[in-house]
Order: sequence, then C-alpha cells, then structure tokens
Amino acid sequence: MADQLSPEEKFDLITRNLQEVLGEEKLKQVLQERELKIYWGTATTGKPHVAYFVPMSKIADFLKAGCEVTILFADLHAFLDNMKAPWELLELRVKYYEQVIKAMLESIGVPLDKLKFVKGTDFQLSREYTLDVYRLSSMVTEHDAKKAGAEVVKQVEHPLLSGLLYPGLQALDEEYLKVDAQFGGVDQRKIFTLAEKYLPSLGFAKRAHLMNPMVPGLTGAKMSSSEEESKIDLLDSKEDVKKKLKRAFCEPGNIQNNGVLSFVKHVIFPLRGEFRIKRDPKWGGEKIYTVFEEVEKEFAEEMIHPGDLKASVEVALNQLLEPIRKKFETPDLRKLTNSAYPNQSKTKSGGKGAKGGAGGGDDDELAPSRLDIRVGKIISVEKHPDAESLYLEKIDVGEVEPRTVVSGLVAYVSPEDLQDRMVLLLCNLKPQKMRGIESQAMLLCASIEGEPRRVEPLDPPEGSSPGERVFVEGYETGKADDKLNPKKKVWEKLQVDLKVSDECVAQWKDNQLMTALGQITCKTLKGGNIS
Repeated sequence: MADQLSPEEKFDLITRNLQEVLGEEKLKQVLQERELKIYWGTATTGKPHVAYFVPMSKIADFLKAGCEVTILFADLHAFLDNMKAPWELLELRVKYYEQVIKAMLESIGVPLDKLKFVKGTDFQLSREYTLDVYRLSSMVTEHDAKKAGAEVVKQVEHPLLSGLLYPGLQALDEEYLKVDAQFGGVDQRKIFTLAEKYLPSLGFAKRAHLMNPMVPGLTGAKMSSSEEESKIDLLDSKEDVKKKLKRAFCEPGNIQNNGVLSFVKHVIFPLRGEFRIKRDPKWGGEKIYTVFEEVEKEFAEEMIHPGDLKASVEVALNQLLEPIRKKFETPDLRKLTNSAYPNQSKTKSGGKGAKGGAGGGDDDELAPSRLDIRVGKIISVEKHPDAESLYLEKIDVGEVEPRTVVSGLVAYVSPEDLQDRMVLLLCNLKPQKMRGIESQAMLLCASIEGEPRRVEPLDPPEGSSPGERVFVEGYETGKADDKLNPKKKVWEKLQVDLKVSDECVAQWKDNQLMTALGQITCKTLKGGNIS
C-alpha cells in the first residue's frame, strides 16, 4: 500500500487523529526523500490496558504509510520513575510487555515482521550513552528537568533524583535509536520540547514529535495503569469488562471526558472504519455509523442511550481482547504474568510488601484499596421526609443513575452550600435503610468532637469529575471489593486510621488520599477524623 501513496498521502495517514505535531515541515521534507523512521516507547511499569490500543492503531497507520517503526521497551525509565518497576522485576516486565504488545498488534492485524523491538538497557548502559547523560545533565537546569517530567513522572512530596534524569534519557533515546520522529501521548509534550531545546546543544539533530490525545479513563480522568477503576486490563474476562463498563462515567448527552465515547473515536473507528450500535427495535434498532462525528452528535442529542453505547463498545472491545486472552492461556505466559506481577495481596498488611492491597480477600488483607471511594457531585438536596435531622441527597458518581444518599449534615452545612458541590463517597458499603429510605453510599466527612461538634465534607481536587476513583498513595494498584462484608468490619478497621493532617490533607496511616488530579483535602478541620 505504501508504494502507491504520495508523500502528501503518507503525511495525512501518519498525522490523522493526532492532537498535535511538532516539526511538520521536517516530516514533509523527509517523506519527499525517503521513508520516515519513528519510534514509540513505553515504560514497563503496570500492566498495559485497553487505552494502549490508541498508540497501536497509530503504529498500524505508520506501517501503512511505509514508516520504519521501532518499539522501545523502556525498562530503565520504569525503574527511574519513582521505582514503579522494582529492579529485580525489570527483565520479567519487559518480557511481559513484549508478549502483550505483540498480541495486541496481532489482534488488529499488524504484521510484526515490519517492526523493530528494542530494550532500553540494551543501549542505555553503554559507555557512550552514559557520557551523553553526563553531558546533558551539565546543561539542563533542575527547573527544566522537573517541568519536563511533571505530567509523566510520578509526583511525590520528596522526589528522587532519578525522576529528574528521566526526561533527559528519553530525549537521548531519539539520537541513539537514529529516528526522525518520536511518537507519544500529549502528556509527553514537555519532554518533547526539552529534547528539541537541548539535543542540538549536544550536536544532535532536532527531531519531530507526534502526539496522541490522552484517552479518558472509565472514571473520566486519564486512563492509568496505577488506577484500577479507571481502566480495563487486556486480560480482563468478559464478565470484568461488562462490570467495569457498567460503572464507567457516561453521562447522557455529555461528550466531555467520556472514556467510552473516546474509545469509539480513537480505537474502534481507526481500526474498523465503522461502529455498530445494537439496541432494541423500539429504541431505533441496530445502526451502523461510518463517521465518528455522527455518533458524537447523536449521543450529545441523547439519541443514543449510554447503556446502548456501553453495550456496543463491550462487543467491539471483546472482539479485540479475545485473541489476547487466548494467547495468554498457555502455561508459559500464565507463569510469566504471575512472575512479572506477583500477587501482593498474599502479603499481610503489616508486612513490608503489603502496599497494593487485596481485591476482596480474607480479613487479614486490610489494604485501603479495598474501599471503593469515588468523587461525586450533589445534584439535589432536601430534608428527609421523616427525619428533620437528615438530608436526602442525589449524587452523581459517574453511573447512569445518581445514587441516593442519606446524611446527617443538617446541623453542619446548609442545603445551598451542598447543592452542586463535589464530594467523596464510599460506594461499596452494603446499602442501609435510614428512616425508611435506602442510602446507597456514605458521604465522607472530616469531624472534630467537642462543643459544638464540627463537620465538613471532604473536598476532591479542583477540576475533578463525578466517578473519579480516590486511592491511597502507595496503594494505587489494588482492586476494590464489589461489596464490603459487614460481618468482617473491613470499613470499621480501616476507618480508624483515616485522619486529616495538620495541612488539612486527608490521609490513611500518613499516606495521602488522592485522585489522578491531586490531594483530597478539607477546608479547616486540622487533625480531624474521617468517617
């Protein structure tokens, strides 16, 4: 196919569906002379998820356009990024990534013989590369290095020096892989501009940079390997896919931060060229869309119901995942998966390796990741019809229907202050009837006992969306229980260690409560309890 395309047609194919391109003229100039050399790198940290189909679909475009494509398994970067991958697991993680990325590419019909696979430590530990790291570090300021990695490197209170090295190494990779362009997500933009600024100072060529948009996760924020509820894993069962899509943020008519709709745009259409909505004939029946804009328009106008959109995406997604699941049923790949990502839930919570938590295991596994805490938006509030001391609230948590919540905030917060407020909800407690009305979640608040007792709802970071998952720092990868067993008193045992710090930051055992956007806080109740 590439032989039949003009340089202009190749450029259009290479750049379609991208959010931004830096160095367009350089790309066009190279395409007039020869095929483009491009690389995509991935740090071998958490398990790849379905959002990886976005770069995979672009790699398919690059190959159709005749590009020479290199895939870099950035194992050293995985270690440098706040040790997201322990040194002893680096080799196993690379093997896992190679197998799962190849399985993804095969599932969408990409020929592997046209790709080059490289491991970072195969060249990043050489004498020449190490000297160039030192040369670069003598030029890059601490400010520029920190700024470049702000959206990629994990941000912590006391950052390690390794995180400052990360952006510079990624810039040098362009030279050592001998490419014309680097491809990545738009979250990498600051690293790309650092490369454009500093590589010429080392006597190396300035490369072009191609950037994908970031696909929202199921909670509405960025889909992340470290945020369990935001993603669908490539090896998730059909049942897990159904369950996660059912809980995904997909508000009727809302086309902003809609991970389900974004998956249709950035994966299904580029790979399939069409999208099939399956629904009951009385609601319009089955329909095939050949352009995404029509799907988006009809969803915005509420002609497509969120339930029908989710069900149709579920079918398309399972078609992509089934070959990957089948490949990983072999004993060797099962063993590789378990070795690269050992089950941390087997470690008791008191042990050193307990962070990460369990997804509903026995009573000893008291990891805070078992709590399904989400951001919610109060869309209505009124007095309980049978109890003057209780509020009856409807709260959007990113599901099709809002949850009904009964809270005792009447004495502490006015209904006007609660209306449209962003709050935190514990969503996997067993529903309880409170004066005849079932409360489907618990609104989390800070409180200080005394005369008078003071209570404030916890505040998510500015810019949060309903449905975003809240996690405890250091316990990002654990899976929440579907429902907390009240007989085991999991919530009660975890709750005793939930406090507000002297800086008004919510914490569990001195680890911060966070979303992908930042810390959970309260306004004034320093040292308060959380319940």
